[in-house]
Amino acid sequence: MPVITAPQAFNEEDLYVDLAPMLGHRLFLKCEGFNFAGSIKLKAATEMVESAERSGTLTRDSILVESSSGNLGVALSMIAASKGYRFVCVTDSRCNLTTRLMMEALGSRVHVVSDEHAAGGLLGARLAHVRALCAADARYVWLSQYTNADNWRAHYFRTAPAIARWFPRLDVLFVGVGTTGTLMGCARWFRSWHRPVRIVAVDSVGSAIFGDPPGRRMIPGLGMSTRPPLLDEAYVDEAVRVDEVDTVRTCRNLARRGFLFGGSTGTVVSGAAGWLARHGTPGLTAVAIAPDLGERYLDTVYQTNWVQALYGEDALDPGRQADGDAYPTTSPPTGITRVARVTPGGR
Repeated sequence: MPVITAPQAFNEEDLYVDLAPMLGHRLFLKCEGFNFAGSIKLKAATEMVESAERSGTLTRDSILVESSSGNLGVALSMIAASKGYRFVCVTDSRCNLTTRLMMEALGSRVHVVSDEHAAGGLLGARLAHVRALCAADARYVWLSQYTNADNWRAHYFRTAPAIARWFPRLDVLFVGVGTTGTLMGCARWFRSWHRPVRIVAVDSVGSAIFGDPPGRRMIPGLGMSTRPPLLDEAYVDEAVRVDEVDTVRTCRNLARRGFLFGGSTGTVVSGAAGWLARHGTPGLTAVAIAPDLGERYLDTVYQTNWVQALYGEDALDPGRQADGDAYPTTSPPTGITRVARVTPGGR
């Protein structure tokens, strides 16, 4: 029986869901939402805070500040409350209301930007506000999840080895991308493993991570409007993109089977299911990482009016395909398989 005194001391590392009955292909979903922060971001938050403490950057007089679309903000709020730090989360209007209320309940201050930055959109506006706070008061300490190597180190030391313990014959790993901390930590670790593992990055349509122009994205968690500084494409074998309407359908299909997952997880599962439908072979061992659970999406992904208003009535049809799908084409010199959008019937 585990007994803890700090909330960040607990994280269920070894829970998987076998999605074969739902997908028709064997896929093991690593559930990262079973901790007091409710998401995989607890690992990165813990690693970044403890590293800043060890280096002396973070002191008792410091005020933590970070830009987050939600999950990292909750994790840092929890850690700050546990350790006695003040924390300011800079987010934007896409952040779920439930997530904002959770951060405030934990004692954090939440600043919401609503006007896009001329060059960097909402993310650019968030980062501009963080920089302004740091310039105005030296007590602010910005962990910078977008550039902080401790972000990916958390998954190099914890997430990847945990997967390897249970799946010594792993063939392919599906990882959702945002800051790319999870992706880069796992990809680096498996690069030196005893067998080759295909690393497939799962991104959202409208994200600019792999060179596409930024577009509308309403579901927080995955995707970015710029290229993440942590990304090293040499470690990634393929990238697939998932339309948000497919994210919604996948989340709601999982919920109909009793599994309430978040939007990030819906994107990863949708991308993995599509890849396995095209490339899966008997005996293939595939794992996908589920970053979060679904309670924070009850007023968005699981709210019928919200879905209808943004994606139309067809988004509520669990058996309907999206207007386009993501298909890998030829590999560029970077080693990433680029993805082309095709219309139905183009398979």
